[in-house]
Amino acid sequence: MGAVCDLLGARYGTAFLLMLSAPAVFSMSFVADAAGYLSVRFMIGFCLATFVSCSYWTSVMFTGKIIGLVNGCAGGWGDMGGGVTQLLMPMVFHVIKLSGATPFTAWRIAFFVPGFLQVIMGILVLTLGQDLPDGNLSTLQKKGDVSKDNLSKVFWYALRNYITYVLFILYGFSMGIEMTINNVISEYFFDRFQLKLHTAGMIAASFGMANFFARPIGGFASDLSAKYFGMRGRLWTLWILQTSGGLFCVWLGRATSLPIAILAMMLFSVGVQAACGATFGIVPFVSRRSLGIISGLTGAGGNFGSGLTQLAFFSSSRIHTADGLSLMGITSMVFTLLVAFIHFPQWGSMFLGPTSDGRKSKEEHYYAAEWTEEEKLKGLHEGSLKFAENSRSERGKKAAPDGTSTPLENENAADV
Repeated sequence: MGAVCDLLGARYGTAFLLMLSAPAVFSMSFVADAAGYLSVRFMIGFCLATFVSCSYWTSVMFTGKIIGLVNGCAGGWGDMGGGVTQLLMPMVFHVIKLSGATPFTAWRIAFFVPGFLQVIMGILVLTLGQDLPDGNLSTLQKKGDVSKDNLSKVFWYALRNYITYVLFILYGFSMGIEMTINNVISEYFFDRFQLKLHTAGMIAASFGMANFFARPIGGFASDLSAKYFGMRGRLWTLWILQTSGGLFCVWLGRATSLPIAILAMMLFSVGVQAACGATFGIVPFVSRRSLGIISGLTGAGGNFGSGLTQLAFFSSSRIHTADGLSLMGITSMVFTLLVAFIHFPQWGSMFLGPTSDGRKSKEEHYYAAEWTEEEKLKGLHEGSLKFAENSRSERGKKAAPDGTSTPLENENAADV
């Protein structure tokens, strides 16, 4: 999906994925055995890639000064949709059953509702959406205002940047842990505190519902810290939020009373979900040319982290769920230390300032380095230069003003 966004635009990627995955949702109504259920679940999973297209879309449509909040709202409210669906689908089933359908038939008919909603949303995105602030990507490419890129080069510049892999791991221990908790938290409350399954499920549902405000808070905190301390502030914010989430996860596993466990779960929920928002306050600045690929790989880190933590801490009867939670929190805190290794030459890192090399300390040099000299002579890198100018806000107010920046209109394309 990241490559589709980089080459064709987020509008086509989002719309077609919604409409192409809708038949899989309809197919759930015809499932008759376990193999069919697993196959349909697998196919439905492809629509989750709309997270990548949405984060790409918001990143190119909004200024870097508020990108954390924007991505936090889009991602957080999207995640919250899963919790809302779990609450609404039983109601849809009940309404259909009251209309005269048997329970066996009612649950099958219920799956047509989200399927049709996906089709409708896909059509709305395709007809009303817009790829970029200036218009749709295909139209701008025909006019010559935006260049067509090369798939292999888009992949190459994403894979050669080590920050891509660091963010992959970090997101694996924020979003990945959140996904794991959604699978085990009901069982934890049911077993540890002898609650009714319905009660345990209601408590667990509140974990996901916190996405409504927690993830946007993380994005806002990232933007606010960048306002004063630049990219270094964003990195510190991510480390603080994700580390606090790990601490509260450990506390949740050690809780001995229901009120303490609920409090620890809610604080853990806010910390880990805010860390997700803070992560995507950094992602848009890693690369302009390969933004879609890097967004996709970061998002994939969440799925990888979920699978890894479930396999390591919750797949064996030898590890109690409570102990698994504590071990997962400790592991998260350890891997969050990787934030310290993210260094942007033009802005610095958590502990180090920007490079002393006057040329490499410029935003224009960092983003133009993703283009060859031949591509620069053709002017293909102009979009990256415009973003570089906008990204100077990542220096923060605490940074000394740079009076040596050359206006973009006077830049020699071959020398950037």
